[in-house]
Amino acid sequence: MNQIDIKFQELLITLKRKSKEEIYNDIRDNYQRQHINVKIALENYFKKFDYWGKLEEKVGEYESLYLRAQSLKDHSDDFIWLYNKLEDYRSKKLLFSILNNWYNFDTDNVRQALERNYDQYWDLDIIKPKRNEAFVDIGAYTGDSILSYIKNYGINSYQKIYAYEITPESIGQLKNNTRYYQNIEIRKKAVLDTKRKVYMNISEEGASANQVSEEGEEILEGVCIDEDINDKITMIKMDIEGAETKALVGCQNHIRNESPTLLISVYHNYEDLWKIPRMIDEINNNYKFYLRCYGSELFPTEIVLYAIKKEN
Repeated sequence: MNQIDIKFQELLITLKRKSKEEIYNDIRDNYQRQHINVKIALENYFKKFDYWGKLEEKVGEYESLYLRAQSLKDHSDDFIWLYNKLEDYRSKKLLFSILNNWYNFDTDNVRQALERNYDQYWDLDIIKPKRNEAFVDIGAYTGDSILSYIKNYGINSYQKIYAYEITPESIGQLKNNTRYYQNIEIRKKAVLDTKRKVYMNISEEGASANQVSEEGEEILEGVCIDEDINDKITMIKMDIEGAETKALVGCQNHIRNESPTLLISVYHNYEDLWKIPRMIDEINNNYKFYLRCYGSELFPTEIVLYAIKKEN
């Protein structure tokens, strides 16, 4: 066993021995001991982005901390399963660092585990260059991930790119940013588990945080990838503000039959970190898993699950 194996084991033993209420009390006590600047930064962040619950010490609002405790206690076995499935030391260190941050507000280990060598989604140690990639970008935003992909792998690396985006403002920029590249098809559609009409929930924090909703004003066409793309897919990237689990259900035939490389955001709540790998493994157990984080050490976000087809 290496040092991270030991630390992870010790953390999970602690969590298993304690009740959910005890874990919550520990997390709340650890939070109350943080520097005031840390508290201000976290509370302001959670006000802007409500994925992780409310946090406001002065009114005794600790919903976010309880959700952490709930995930750590109820899904400790799922985190152990994921740790054992992760393919490399860097991924395991990151998983330990995330859970230790949730419990102890530790930032040192997260800082050490952050990815600083490669662009988000394009870890060259994991994703090798190919020709004729059929790449589906779900949550294409302004085309930033597509441009980064082309920068890292070249204009001859893909056969076709499908770019799904729901926000008109972002689609305009997406079209402009990719106008010089061939075979990029932009689709204004929400990617879901089934085909149906949905709505767009506009975020005050900007177009990148817009979400799909079951009610609202602007109607969207909702599709599942299994029905919307008939050709073979070799790569899927997802960052759709917490709707990744529904989108995965709508991709399951492609995942089961074609084993595309999967690059999935797993940070929009306290459950996707274990739930999404579980879902993928149940659909197709022929994947290797890696984790990388491109966010902040204060509260780790921009966490990407890499699921890579095993070589026979």
